[in-house]
Amino acid sequence: MLSKWHHGPALVSFFTSASALLRFSCSQLVVERLDPLVNPGVVGSPHLHQIIGGNTFNATMDPKTLSIPDAATCTTCTFAEDFSNYWTAVLFFRARNGTYKRVPQKGNVYFEESHGGMTVYYIPSYHNSKVTAFKPGFRMITGDPTIRTKEEASKYRQLTYTCLQDPMTRTGETLDMPKKPCPAGIMANLRFPTCWDGVNLDSADHSSHVSYPLNGTFENGAPCPASHPVPIPQLFYEIVWDTTPFNDISEWPEDGSQPFVWSYGDQTGLGNHGDYVFGWQGNALQIAMDTNCNGNKCPELKYQAITNGNACTKKPSVEEDLDDWLPELPGGMPVTDAKGNVVM
Repeated sequence: MLSKWHHGPALVSFFTSASALLRFSCSQLVVERLDPLVNPGVVGSPHLHQIIGGNTFNATMDPKTLSIPDAATCTTCTFAEDFSNYWTAVLFFRARNGTYKRVPQKGNVYFEESHGGMTVYYIPSYHNSKVTAFKPGFRMITGDPTIRTKEEASKYRQLTYTCLQDPMTRTGETLDMPKKPCPAGIMANLRFPTCWDGVNLDSADHSSHVSYPLNGTFENGAPCPASHPVPIPQLFYEIVWDTTPFNDISEWPEDGSQPFVWSYGDQTGLGNHGDYVFGWQGNALQIAMDTNCNGNKCPELKYQAITNGNACTKKPSVEEDLDDWLPELPGGMPVTDAKGNVVM
């Protein structure tokens, strides 16, 4: 079933001029417990996130008072007009003695010099149709950190994992966490909905104002539903987690299960989720979506070197140890099963 969800090639070298898109690197901005969408104003959100993009990221991000492109002074992204923020949970290795170690991120193919972070895609269409770029104040979430079953996870369609046999691996996606050591790490793939209601920049759950296509996929050109008639770009994250230091099977759980746990307390991987707050300057994104851009090559956009993106960082708002072996997940987050029962 998964194979029908992703037919589009994932690397720049595979694309021709008929498949315009943006594919670019965003280095790590900060790793901290803030979540301005789900827990606005809270310093010390329930679980840990890794964040990329503009340095205006903060606990509130109130669109009524914050103009992101005007307030930002740097971005970790190679397209220098992109001050958006993109974030996900953080992966941990759980040792047999019950302690946790944060799994590092590494640069993706062609972006190896990036300090962690993610690869971001904006794809207008695989069928040469027009899309409406996101507007100032737009934000959205895909996925649900409380999900622990494949049945629940399947409604999000395209939140998956790739067990990297080498850095170029782009096949064999799974809904849940890989069960065996991955020679080149684990890549988390998050593809956001591509249909908008055309009115609301946000919604109470940060997801009802957007939708996946009707009876099909973005890749095969399925239409948007009448409730969400406006096609928007496919926003897509790839995060490469360097799990290779933890590939010694003798250190994995004795019951044969896999040892990786998300910072929101999920060992299944089915609660995979991501957040987005739009922050491009002016109409730069719309111009890019209307132009035949190819990967990280787009003459209409301003570009900065990955080293410049690496230099854009932010001090964490919550001071806590994130690098040593930890007795529990940051914030004391328990690991839970499908019924909410604590399992670790």
